[in-house]
Amino acid sequence: MSTIATHLTGLERRALELMKQSDFGPEAVRVNAEIVALTPTNESAWTRLGRCHMEQRQFDDAVAAFRGALALNPTNRVATNLLTEVRRRRALTPTATERAATGFSAREFAALETLPHAEACRALRPRIEALFEVVNASTIAAQIVGTRQRCGESGSKLFHANSFYSEAAGHIFAFHHGGRWEPQFSIGWFSSPPLPQSCMRVGLGFSFSVAGRDPDRAAGQERVLASFERFQRTLEKSWRRELARWMGATGGFIQYGDHAPAVDLLPEASVEWLLNCRNAALLEWIFVGRWLFLDDPDDVKTLGHRAPLAKAIDDTFRSLYPLWLGAYTGSQSG
Repeated sequence: MSTIATHLTGLERRALELMKQSDFGPEAVRVNAEIVALTPTNESAWTRLGRCHMEQRQFDDAVAAFRGALALNPTNRVATNLLTEVRRRRALTPTATERAATGFSAREFAALETLPHAEACRALRPRIEALFEVVNASTIAAQIVGTRQRCGESGSKLFHANSFYSEAAGHIFAFHHGGRWEPQFSIGWFSSPPLPQSCMRVGLGFSFSVAGRDPDRAAGQERVLASFERFQRTLEKSWRRELARWMGATGGFIQYGDHAPAVDLLPEASVEWLLNCRNAALLEWIFVGRWLFLDDPDDVKTLGHRAPLAKAIDDTFRSLYPLWLGAYTGSQSG
């Protein structure tokens, strides 16, 4: 046996010993890296090397190693499963720059995409609830809460703790306290998939769906349908041009059903769609508001830090408040 072959046999023996001991430390990294350098077609060594890098939190190196294993054998289930796990861990581990940020970066949207929806809610909860705190402190939030209180509704905050939800992977949504059967001040986060681009929406939504466990689903749907009709009357009477102008200036789009935002519709056409919609109950969801996209550099700056993001939400809610008021109370004065 040649010197190289003897050395390689010793390395392989040591690599297996370390793996049996669940030792994925620096020695294991060194041993397996030397094996793949000597025998680049050693699928098992690539997989072990990836596991070592993953446990050392060297996530980019781990991804590269697992890809090396899968290039040799695309059906390697161990490498496939570990590649999924390392991507999940990387998504939840902020860099030093991202730790200083307080908003929603590519990392948070990656977590939304890769984690089961309940786990994504838990992972993003600190950032979402920190954002709620800032939004709740705004004067427009107090104005909305005060309007609801004068109408006999409860609640001292616009968004309460734990008032965000996810029913499917890649989507988290929140609406103001008490808003299930009201015109909703709504916030939503989407990854890609399910939408073409990762994004966040902020605006006014109407949920007509009778799915779920609400005991008053039939009456609730009638209530929100009446709200949408008042919204249409308010829009027709005094807000047709103003809403189109606002949408054009802020990146506003409509959304309905389970479709992506209607980015192909010009603001004037979107407003006409809202005015002419007669099948709201069948669509189950209609929304108009501002969208922030992760592939837009200016939107990335807004999304990435809590203060500018909260200001964008405040500006959006403030701009749409008269429309909400018309839909909620039938009044067009603020």
